Amino acid sequence: MLAALLSALLLTAPGVHADGRAAADPEPAVTLSDKQAGKGGEITVKGGGWRPGTLLMMLICGQSTPARGVIGGTNSCANADGRAVTTDKKGAFAKKLPVAEPPVPCPCVVHVATVTGEQALADAVFVVAGHPVSPLPKQSGEGKLAVLAAPRLEGDSGILTWFGAPPSRRLVFTVGNLGSAPVKDPVFRVGSAHGVYAPQWDERQWRGTVEPGFKARIELPVELTAGAHGDYRISLKYGTKVLAEQPWGVGRPWGVTLFWILLCLVVPAAVFRIGMAVVDKVRPRPAHAGSRRGRRSAPRAGATVRLAGLRRTPAPAADPAPATGALPWFTPDSAPSEHRPSTKGHS
Repeated sequence: MLAALLSALLLTAPGVHADGRAAADPEPAVTLSDKQAGKGGEITVKGGGWRPGTLLMMLICGQSTPARGVIGGTNSCANADGRAVTTDKKGAFAKKLPVAEPPVPCPCVVHVATVTGEQALADAVFVVAGHPVSPLPKQSGEGKLAVLAAPRLEGDSGILTWFGAPPSRRLVFTVGNLGSAPVKDPVFRVGSAHGVYAPQWDERQWRGTVEPGFKARIELPVELTAGAHGDYRISLKYGTKVLAEQPWGVGRPWGVTLFWILLCLVVPAAVFRIGMAVVDKVRPRPAHAGSRRGRRSAPRAGATVRLAGLRRTPAPAADPAPATGALPWFTPDSAPSEHRPSTKGHS
């Protein structure tokens, strides 16, 4: 069991002091019951601020300080006398650790690191009584980073990208320090190339330290220009060496195409209607147009009278009045008089 844990530690033990966790999360910490003890003794290691239910490995390592970490990786530690411990629900633990002499001289630390899951570590200064002490090796160069796993692009495009917003992703990869000096806050260069064109490089700094013999998971933001589409190639460079390349197929922003199609249809129609309205306003009117329109609109009196006559019920004819004038065949002297005596019957 211990051998398996040590093998896992060699594969996954981190040398990273990074800002990967949220600012509100507590930093992992380690405290010791004694700062000094001799070989064969025992100390109690306590910790807090770890993730709950995490498997940890505790080792006594030489040629190490909390500032520079474990120089040389776990090859500088007393691996056979290491102990495994699992944190409780609050991310704390307490475990006894036997004191053993590491294979290299002190200064020494008690090194606690995660075995599985997200990488995290903490070191506490410890003196192994009677063990040789020698100065730490001088740092030389900037270390040597190599990509241990193929990079990948993570993340999705939002709805705004469909309308021409800049596509963005996260370039995720794992690097290992193959040199003899730690690499602190390395500056990478991320390049994006479209088609056969040369890549355009942008600097991205990762906050953290990769100790010699350790590895770290790194995420760098990648963003293209607005409206970008087609086949792109994302390159990762550290120093003068290209570490990896990753293809990226970006879809066309069809929302922009739809917008231009609608614009080509709506704008000409609107301009045509505005132009027709202006022409109708400014064109001259004939002089007789107003009077003709007036005649057309005014009702005709005769028609109204005729219509009224048609609707009126005819009145019964009245008796003709007696004529006041004399008839032409009578004269005033020849008109009969009722007072004149008749000569008929007079003998």
